[in-house]
Amino acid sequence: MVINQGQNGNPNQQQSPLDIDSIRSDFPILQRTVHDQPLVYLDNAATSQKPQQVIDAINRYYRESNANVHRGIHSLSDEATTLYEETREKVRQFINADTTSSIIYTKGTTESLNLVANAWGRKNLNPGDEILISSMEHHSNIVPWQLVARDTGATIRGIELTDEGCLDLDHLAESLNDRTRIVAITQLSNVLGTINPIGEITKMAHGAGAYVVVDGAQGAAHMPTDVQEMGCDFYAFSGHKMCGPTGVGILYGRRELLEEMHPFLGGGEMIEEVYLESSTYKDPPWKFEAGTPNIAQVVGLGAAIDYLNTLGMDKILAHESDLVNYTMHRLKYAEDITVFGPTGKRGGIVSFTLEGTHPHDIATIVDREGVALRAGHHCAQPLMRKLNVGSTARASIYFYNTTDEIDAFIRSLDKVREIFGDVPERTV
Repeated sequence: MVINQGQNGNPNQQQSPLDIDSIRSDFPILQRTVHDQPLVYLDNAATSQKPQQVIDAINRYYRESNANVHRGIHSLSDEATTLYEETREKVRQFINADTTSSIIYTKGTTESLNLVANAWGRKNLNPGDEILISSMEHHSNIVPWQLVARDTGATIRGIELTDEGCLDLDHLAESLNDRTRIVAITQLSNVLGTINPIGEITKMAHGAGAYVVVDGAQGAAHMPTDVQEMGCDFYAFSGHKMCGPTGVGILYGRRELLEEMHPFLGGGEMIEEVYLESSTYKDPPWKFEAGTPNIAQVVGLGAAIDYLNTLGMDKILAHESDLVNYTMHRLKYAEDITVFGPTGKRGGIVSFTLEGTHPHDIATIVDREGVALRAGHHCAQPLMRKLNVGSTARASIYFYNTTDEIDAFIRSLDKVREIFGDVPERTV
């Protein structure tokens, strides 16, 4: 197989709207080597790297303002509380929520989705009620609903996909009925790169009287997100996938729903009055934030949002769209590679298999070339079964990645072929 695409592979590749060299200098880890090779980090769907601005914000909090929030009278507690609540307002603006009382801090997307399933589901689901879950969901948006369905008598039904890996909206419409209570859907598939039309899905679900829970773990970090425009009832995402630290996430919920829900966790901070026999609880969001929170991580999340806003989410989306198109353009010439997901508009996630090679072997070999990929079922085993594969290799892109890095990734696959099979003839 002869490939002649010119120096950069795709002659239609456009100039990035971002100053990538300047951006990359903000990320200390991107300057390191792995196995004596420059690091090419393409595992961003698992977690993103952190700019110096976020690292400094966390360090500054511990150096200057470390204290517990809300309950203290002294200056350090007041400073910590201010930083903590300022981030809540930054989150509100970032996703265009109508009020900060709809913004709940959690440890991540997984806890956010468990919160909805338990605090809303256990109160409102009954035998015969139905929960619709798409076939592309991460386990975090499947298992919590299974546990609640088991205990409430509700039933889980799957929403099918098209042959290309998009949500089958016709099947969704056929599945919605007067027993449907929840539609749980990802904004952006962590395997297929599929971008789901949340606004359209929400209109369909609301028309049937159902609520919509959105897993935004892959979406919030990569595209402008407007929960009011989407119309969803709950939206969950994690800080660590958007340049923030691990250990902090967000659940957005419509205020009227949060007010009706029981607490998920009990303890300090979420109460008004406690008696031996009973307690009364604070209003949202504090009703759902029991105990000492991850304060430093919240501060880091605020710094990450500031960083992303400085770049501009529209520009981030444009750069990543160009880069995933470039990646798909390079891979389509390889006859021994199967790429899963839509061929048109998609997020910066490229899951693939290489003929005759296990994905774990791919990831191991390319790591020796400095390329960081993910291999496995990506916490999406129902989807793997539909794709008729046990696992895939996955390259996932973020705004600090470059076409040169994609070229290095493509070249690293030849190292895999050298070990497991013939290397296609190339001119690039």
